[in-house]
Amino acid sequence: RQAVDGSSSLRAMGAARTTWRAAVGAVGVGAAWLAAMAYAVHHAYRIRLYAIETYGYVIHEFDPWFNFRATKYLADNGWHAFFHWFDRMSWYPLGRPVGTTIYPGMQITSVALWRGLNAVAPYLGTAPISLNDVCCLVPAWFGASATITLAVLTYECTRSVASSAFAGLIMAVVPAHLMRSVGGGYDNESVAITAMCLTFLAWCRALRGDASDDWRVVRRDAYVFGIAAGLAYSYMVAVWGGFVFVLNVVTAHAFVLALLFRYTEKLRVAYSLFFLVGTAGATRVPVVGWRPLRDTEQLAALVAFVGLNLLGLTLRKRAKHVSDDRVETPTKPPPVSTTTTTTSSSSKKKSKAAAPPTPPPTVAPKKPPRWRRSARIAKVAVVSRIEAAVYLGILVGAAFAVLYPRGYFGPLSARIRGLFVKHTRTGNPLVDSVAEHQPASTAAYEQYLHHVYHLGPVGAVASLLLTKPTDARVFLWTYALVVLFFCSKMARLIILLGPAASALGGVALGVPFDLLITDALGDLFASARRKTMEASPPEEEEKPSSKEKKSADASEKNGVRRPRSLVAASTAVARFFRRWLWSSRLAAVVRIAGGAYALYAFVKPKAIEFKDYAYQLSEGLSQPSIMFKGRLMNGEEVMVDDYREAYLWLKKHTKKSARILAWWDYGYQITGIGERTTLADGNTWNHEHIATLGRILTAPEDEAWAIARHLADYVLVWAGGGGDDLAKSPHMARIGNSVYHDFCPDDPTCGHFGMYRGGRPTPSMARSLLYKLTQAGLQQGVELDEKRWKQAYQSKFGKVRIFRIVNVSKESKAWVANETNRVCDAPGSWYCPGQYPPAIEWLIAKRKPFRQLEDFNTGTRDESSKKYTEEYHKRMEASSGGRRPPPASSKDGEPPPPRPGAPTATLGLVGCYRLESQLPDAKVYAGGDTATSVAAAADFATSVGKKFFAIARVETDGHVFAFDDLPAGKQVSDAGCRRQCLDDDFDCGCADAGCPASVKRQADESYVRRWVVYALSDEGVASSSRGSAAASKKKRASRSSSSSSKKAAQSGAAEL
Repeated sequence: RQAVDGSSSLRAMGAARTTWRAAVGAVGVGAAWLAAMAYAVHHAYRIRLYAIETYGYVIHEFDPWFNFRATKYLADNGWHAFFHWFDRMSWYPLGRPVGTTIYPGMQITSVALWRGLNAVAPYLGTAPISLNDVCCLVPAWFGASATITLAVLTYECTRSVASSAFAGLIMAVVPAHLMRSVGGGYDNESVAITAMCLTFLAWCRALRGDASDDWRVVRRDAYVFGIAAGLAYSYMVAVWGGFVFVLNVVTAHAFVLALLFRYTEKLRVAYSLFFLVGTAGATRVPVVGWRPLRDTEQLAALVAFVGLNLLGLTLRKRAKHVSDDRVETPTKPPPVSTTTTTTSSSSKKKSKAAAPPTPPPTVAPKKPPRWRRSARIAKVAVVSRIEAAVYLGILVGAAFAVLYPRGYFGPLSARIRGLFVKHTRTGNPLVDSVAEHQPASTAAYEQYLHHVYHLGPVGAVASLLLTKPTDARVFLWTYALVVLFFCSKMARLIILLGPAASALGGVALGVPFDLLITDALGDLFASARRKTMEASPPEEEEKPSSKEKKSADASEKNGVRRPRSLVAASTAVARFFRRWLWSSRLAAVVRIAGGAYALYAFVKPKAIEFKDYAYQLSEGLSQPSIMFKGRLMNGEEVMVDDYREAYLWLKKHTKKSARILAWWDYGYQITGIGERTTLADGNTWNHEHIATLGRILTAPEDEAWAIARHLADYVLVWAGGGGDDLAKSPHMARIGNSVYHDFCPDDPTCGHFGMYRGGRPTPSMARSLLYKLTQAGLQQGVELDEKRWKQAYQSKFGKVRIFRIVNVSKESKAWVANETNRVCDAPGSWYCPGQYPPAIEWLIAKRKPFRQLEDFNTGTRDESSKKYTEEYHKRMEASSGGRRPPPASSKDGEPPPPRPGAPTATLGLVGCYRLESQLPDAKVYAGGDTATSVAAAADFATSVGKKFFAIARVETDGHVFAFDDLPAGKQVSDAGCRRQCLDDDFDCGCADAGCPASVKRQADESYVRRWVVYALSDEGVASSSRGSAAASKKKRASRSSSSSSKKAAQSGAAEL
């Protein structure tokens, strides 16, 4: 008894120590996780403040200016006025109903934060913060919140604290997330990533359960977090139009779970609540309305909702046959106890007479063999799914047959359709003109993911092979596969890949960390506990039952004991290996030491390299585009503020009623900074109206003036190279021709409108208004008719030019301003779009409404629309493959501009250089698509009479310099130098975002460049090599430091 009492006491003490150690371990792990999150949040916030520290509290890009303007309107006018705001300063003369065409979540959030911060400012002793500053800081704040949310989501999917911490550290600085969340980048995506991660977190949390739970069990979590997922999704809908992706990822996950035979009632309940609450919230957002129940890209969620509930019904009905299934087998009756205490014969007779008769054998239910039960369960699962699919097909078919003829279903949007069509051509030249809608390349993945690009697949494999599948882990795989597919179709969606790549990168680092360090620490404490337990006196062992004894005897043969099965043998070996080899104290110490060495020797250097790369890239991503740093030929660094100064000039020197005609890209900035009316902006809701802009800018000067004088007072163009309006002009022509077919008859791609090799314009380009506005006074022989256009402003470096339209039609302006000429949807309504003035009815009558393949729900397409779409796809496909068929008939008999093919001159490779300062000072610049082809660059150098040229390609544009002397200094050879051109097999170098991730900016570089230099002939290399460095040095020393303002404007782009 004393020995047994001592053993029990020791065991109780051991259990207490184990509990204490577990508590200390949990506190330590939690503290380590919090420390990692604090470090991650610090860097997530700090890295996003570079733009604010460098440029101040300035709103970036184009769309953020409208977002800020809308936020200011909400703060000044209130909720009701915001949702009934019809903006007359945009889309003149039609206007825009902002209240029903905006995703207001970010604006509401920003105003709430602004008011909340100013409400607590007096108590904190801080100065009030302006709304502008709040909007500039919102991306940084939500970048930090997305970091924490993604870390918690990773923990929910993996149940690994280490994976969660690593994922948060990656998410803090990964460029794929940073690209849309730098300070000042007040765009919807900066808030939407947090909303998306919150939705995914609540959804995965709703599916958490015990492995031992029956499939019918529905825990409270499924109800609570199912509703929470719906609410988070509603916020996501209010924030960004990308909510469709979130909806379909959750739907795809539910479908995959059902397909993998992981259906449970908690899945049905959680998804039903998510769909019902989320859809109800989504329909309350005015811009969305009832689209969740009508749009083709959102109907999959409705189908999944109905399908899961049908599957639940069929499974519950058929599962009864499995649960009630028993095999009837005879069993012996229980023994009858009789008392015989006497030995007399009489008592024996009485006992014998009193004994009851033996009852017949009874039949007791018994479960069938496991294999039979498993077979029946599998059969029920398969048959139930087939039955549910049949019912679902009948319902979907009936709904389609009834609703489709009535025009109930909405078409796929052009952007969604662009994810699936061949060559990513949507048939809509407006959508195809946006670079973000093109597929992502390997270089883009490496640029925005860096080392995570290689870690992600490792994490996916580790999660798949080394961890037990759960519903949340299946979600992580589903999310990664879906977003990877869509990123391969549209580069803009790389931002959605950031969280998935960070989570998988965290798993890739967290799994080995757990095996080598976390589990080893647990094994170290466990081995100490086992030693204590083994030192205690043994308790009485239970005697084996007769069944166990028989089984043990049967497992012995010829005196040799052997395992009962191969599985048992392997289990025993694995148990022995884990206890005495892998989990022993010595092995635990070795694992911890090995893990620490791996962290120090391998993970730490790569982590520092990744962080430094992210900080370096953040400098480029943080440039607000409306202003940027540049370097003049003499090496002086300057701040180029041409664009903002031009908009401020409009604000100060034009009337408030002035109307500005400009390409739609700049509309938000003109209304946001210049506070003047524009004809179009980045909302791009009216294709025909934008086509009218394209028609005006690409039309001959006199025809353009006849239209523009009825719609605008000024024309603003971007000039000076580097993505200016001249580089965008082919897109303008295609968009205009998609509605006005008379401009490029029989050629939807407008092949006759462009540039020949060497930068010489085609006749239709040379006659166009846009060419003359950008080149007048800069190119010899290019002049504007001063009776129609007067130059009013030119920026310091020639990046922006503004022209006043002469003899503007006052009658048309007054007619548009007259409220009686507006078309209201009801008397006294706020929704009253304007109309075009009667003076241009002749132009509007020439319109052919643009219709494309996705417009299947707007009636039968006429033959001409079908022919246009087919011809557009054929020619764009041929263009992508390097072949452009000639147009059937071109305007004025002009041949199409030759597509760059083989160079027209014999080329000799000189080498690759890092710095622009290594190139000679006396050089001529060309940008745009000239830098995408060595052939085009060579023709440019030939046209300006130079012997050499240097080329550095970004994506679909870049930089080219032509000169007569060889570059000076050391050459380089890396991946950036070997980057191929778009249209031939030569190397085109790289610039900025076009450079691979391995090419990093050095301390002496302002920007990342790899200049590949060619000579127009091999002889040129030899003849120019002698004394070229000295000549170049002499030229630099003797270069004059003064230049006229006209020359500065002409060479501004080249200098920068």
